[in-house]
Amino acid sequence: MRVLLRSRGVVAALCAAVLLGGCATGSAGQEGSGGPRPVGNVTMVVPFAAGGGSDIAGRAMADGLAGVEPGLRVNVDNREGGQGAVGYSYFLAKAGSPDYLLATETSLLSLPLSVDVAFSYRSFTPIMKIGDDYTLLVALPGSPITSCADAVAQSRGRRVLAGISGAVGPDAVVFSQMERVAGADFDTVPYEGGGETLAAVLGGQVELASLNPSEVVGQLRAGQLKALCVFADQRYTYPELAGIPTSVEQGVPVSIAQFRGMIAPGGLNPQAAEYWIGVARRFAGSPAYTEYVESEFLQPRLAFGEEFTTYLRDNEELLAQVVRR
Repeated sequence: MRVLLRSRGVVAALCAAVLLGGCATGSAGQEGSGGPRPVGNVTMVVPFAAGGGSDIAGRAMADGLAGVEPGLRVNVDNREGGQGAVGYSYFLAKAGSPDYLLATETSLLSLPLSVDVAFSYRSFTPIMKIGDDYTLLVALPGSPITSCADAVAQSRGRRVLAGISGAVGPDAVVFSQMERVAGADFDTVPYEGGGETLAAVLGGQVELASLNPSEVVGQLRAGQLKALCVFADQRYTYPELAGIPTSVEQGVPVSIAQFRGMIAPGGLNPQAAEYWIGVARRFAGSPAYTEYVESEFLQPRLAFGEEFTTYLRDNEELLAQVVRR
């Protein structure tokens, strides 16, 4: 697998985040009450721009938490830049504060493996994993590639360009795993996010794209794209996606999901951690949680506290295999 870099803009943003992270650690622990529960309004940090999947998740969690905890008010603060590095570096400075949360996803693991940032998942307090967001392999309707297995076969004999979101992350893992287990040989083109990746495949700049269902379901319904497979071990039950075969059933044993969840700052009072886990559990049992998961086509695979920490550790090891190749 060859990764074709498009610009230096991402590198510059990440370098800026590294500097920000270095400054942030100097003030760690100086924000917030440091007590057993939040005081006043709570801030949900979203490390990406408004309108994307992480922003939607952050706002759903903010509203959902407030909906199950009387008197709780959660405001959303978008801190985008550097593929999430700016937001995570900002959050690092909130150590010990129960007044901050962050809408997290896979860049929490992928960034520290690929860039010299000042944080890892160990810097924070895992609260709740909402669910898994599996990846679809899509192409234009007229593409000669007809399935995931066919994509693998054609990549061995000719150049096949595939668009992915970020040089490291679930999409990169997908193509690296296809190379490892199926002998594929794609050229991947990393973009800043799902919107750019979608535009690239619709515009014919790449032949394939790796996208989450919520990013592409409109184009699938309109017949602008076709889904070749979902990288999972079982099919979706959502009616819009139920007809999409899995990579596994096509003989390509690759199953990769982007997680979505919520973390609190590191150095948190244990009582504050238990408070937030308790509120998160109530949110998970509410109609608001179900509505969010179904509207975004997530698989509702929950984890709280230590169980979420174990998930992060295991998935960091998987991503590390890709980065080190």
